[in-house]
Amino acid sequence: MASRDDLTIVLAHGAWADGSSWARVILGLRAVGVKSVAAPLPLTSLTDDVAALDRLIDRVAGRVVLVGHAYAGGVIAGTRSEKVRALVYVAALAPDEGETIADVFYRMEPHPKAPRLVPDAHGFIWLPEEAFATAFAPNASADEQSVLFAVQRPIAVPCISTKVGRPLWRDRPAWFLLAEADRMIVRENQRFMAERMKARVHSHPVDHTPSVTAPSVVVTIIREAIAEVVAA
Repeated sequence: MASRDDLTIVLAHGAWADGSSWARVILGLRAVGVKSVAAPLPLTSLTDDVAALDRLIDRVAGRVVLVGHAYAGGVIAGTRSEKVRALVYVAALAPDEGETIADVFYRMEPHPKAPRLVPDAHGFIWLPEEAFATAFAPNASADEQSVLFAVQRPIAVPCISTKVGRPLWRDRPAWFLLAEADRMIVRENQRFMAERMKARVHSHPVDHTPSVTAPSVVVTIIREAIAEVVAA
């Protein structure tokens, strides 16, 4: 079996989050000897975010497994880097060619506790504070929810309104953590996207942000992807 020494996990955060949302996953991977880095996405447009991801990938030596949460599912599928060997979707959105993030996000009725999302005067969408407890990370502690609200990064409308090209999941193996208790992206929508991708689906009773509330579940799925990449 080949070595995993040249393999790095690149983690891409979704809307209303930043790289700190991966802290427990980073530590969980480190505990089993796996290198990881979090991509700082500006959330100003899908094009900008893919470019930011590509800049980080360029800095990484060797092979890469990309992991995307929520909105970042569209971002990780936008790179064309030959370093990327596999994709892991964490309660993530997976538009197909010609679709937008908004197309797949709104293809089904939202959860009754999902917040209403409206851009501000600058074209950015912020998540209301109460939504972190009711929808974004209901399984997190009150302190964790407060921090998530405080560090949130708003998402600009061009992130969700830009049509994507051929997604990388058509050309690389993909894994999908289906969050059964997700109140931001309902599980039926996640299943539709995961099955369309022909991803390896792992369904768990977790909320929308398992990187915070169930990091061991995320780490386990990443390790499965690593094992296949190393064995290839």
